[in-house]
Amino acid sequence: MIRVGIGYDIHRLGAGSFCQIGGVAIPHERGLIGYSDGDPLLHAICDALLGAAGLGDMGRYFPEGDIKWKGVASLVLLTEVGKMLVRRQFHVVNIDAVVIAERPRIAPHVDAMKEGISRSLSIDPAGINIKATTNEKIGFIGREEGIAAQAVCIIEHDSIHH
Repeated sequence: MIRVGIGYDIHRLGAGSFCQIGGVAIPHERGLIGYSDGDPLLHAICDALLGAAGLGDMGRYFPEGDIKWKGVASLVLLTEVGKMLVRRQFHVVNIDAVVIAERPRIAPHVDAMKEGISRSLSIDPAGINIKATTNEKIGFIGREEGIAAQAVCIIEHDSIHH
C-alpha cells in the first residue's frame, strides 16, 4: 500500500540571531517563534508523514502547552514521527519540500538539512528533496514577518514487499 501526505507550517519571525530551518541553525538577524524550536520545514514534513499514515497531525502528539515539548528540537519530533511509522510498518519512499522565505538563503544549507532529516528517519538522503522560493515580497512572508514550508511525502507499507 502506497500513501501520500501533505504538510504545511508557518512561523513568525521575532527576536533571535538565527532561524532553525530543516534542523539547521541559519544565521539571521531574527529568529522563528514557536513552542518547540519553530522549525517550519520539519513541522511540515512531520505533518505530511503523519497524514500519509492516517495518524492526524502534530498537534495530536506534540500539543502546544505540554511542557515535554517546550523548546524541543524539531529533529527530535521528526524522529518520534519516524518511530510511529516504523511501528505501523511504514517506510518513507520520498519527501519533497519547499521553504518559502525572502531571507535567509536556504540553498547553502540544503545538504545539511537532508543529512539531519535522513538520520532522524533512517532513510537515504537521496529520497529527500528540499528547495526554496521567495514570496516575491508579497504578503506576510514577503514583508519578512514569517517563514513557511510545504512538504509532500510518499510512504509505503512494508507488506507490499512480502
